[in-house]
Amino acid sequence: MTDPHTVVVGCGIFGVTAALALRARGHRVTLVDAGVVPHPDASSTDISKVIRMEYGSDEPYMALAEEAMDGWVVWNQAWREQGTDPLFHETGVLMVCRGPMAPGGFEYDSWTLLGRRGHCPDRVDADSLTRRFPAWSTGNHTDGFYHRRGGFVESGRVVEALARQAETEGVALRASWPVTGLMQDGARVVGIRGGDGEALRADEVVLATGAWAVQLLPELAPCLRASGHPVFHYAPADQELFRSEVFPVFTADIAHTGFYGFPLSVGGVVKVATHAMGADTDPSGPREVQPRDLDKQRDFLQATFPALADAPVVASRLCLYADTQDGDFWIARHPDRHGLTVATGGSGHGFKFAPVLGRIIADTVEGADHPWRDRFRWRPEVQRGGSTEAARNWDR
Repeated sequence: MTDPHTVVVGCGIFGVTAALALRARGHRVTLVDAGVVPHPDASSTDISKVIRMEYGSDEPYMALAEEAMDGWVVWNQAWREQGTDPLFHETGVLMVCRGPMAPGGFEYDSWTLLGRRGHCPDRVDADSLTRRFPAWSTGNHTDGFYHRRGGFVESGRVVEALARQAETEGVALRASWPVTGLMQDGARVVGIRGGDGEALRADEVVLATGAWAVQLLPELAPCLRASGHPVFHYAPADQELFRSEVFPVFTADIAHTGFYGFPLSVGGVVKVATHAMGADTDPSGPREVQPRDLDKQRDFLQATFPALADAPVVASRLCLYADTQDGDFWIARHPDRHGLTVATGGSGHGFKFAPVLGRIIADTVEGADHPWRDRFRWRPEVQRGGSTEAARNWDR
């Protein structure tokens, strides 16, 4: 019997990790993407994504993030051995709020759960925050903590590195090959069809196209929302204030403001992003930030990091989320189209789980039990109209 042929559609972080995991289990794997890899419009493609454990009081997610964190360390070592610079930067994560941390708040619940699971974050107040992290010079954030385990990854480069690894391990990569539809034989999906009319037959198909999943599976439209969230890259005049040693990955009262950001990049920019409900966004349409988005960030910077308030913007984009209404990923076999697995719904917080995502997706393809099967199940009852879990779900 020949090994099953599995086609994975989409070479973002869901797709490329799925391809690697399935290949390791003996599948013949073809990984296809509509554009170059990494695709410039993909959610995964940027200079950085946050890697952190903090999930408020949600212990299962924190446990999974701990496992993923160990995986990033393993990947860093492998990249070193291959002569590649590490792509995970363990700067630590600083989470602060404008008033005292309190039960039920994201920061307090994260702090409490970290301690219960044996971690030792440092508590900070307004004075220690300014002394230790001098860019925070206004004193308007008065409580929070710094956790050494965490940081960021160079996300676009990670996807590129994993795609190269996949090819090395025998995955057939087909870039710039748009998929126009699924091929079915009765109730079973038996492959995909490209824009050039070519058919690619498969025993199993994994749809990992993020917010574009609705274009191939319209039945997901009530359950999956494409939203855009503004990201700006600033070039500070005083770069010393924003080095990772004194300016780690941060969140600033994120449940109320949505603001988070990153230390100075290799390219000399500080990335600051806004996580909120976001604007409804056409994945294939223009993605321009609005002047009001920059105005809001400028007000925040003036009140929090004066040294960054007037820094020129050297790049901006709308980061695209594929949101489920409960904030949990959508990794499940299609209930009516046999042979089809959907892996999407990153909801703004999927990238950090890259070292464990592939295993979860591969388990789902193979029908194996795993601890997340019920939570990531096919759940048509979770439809648009509610509000996505916002405070815990951010990375971008």
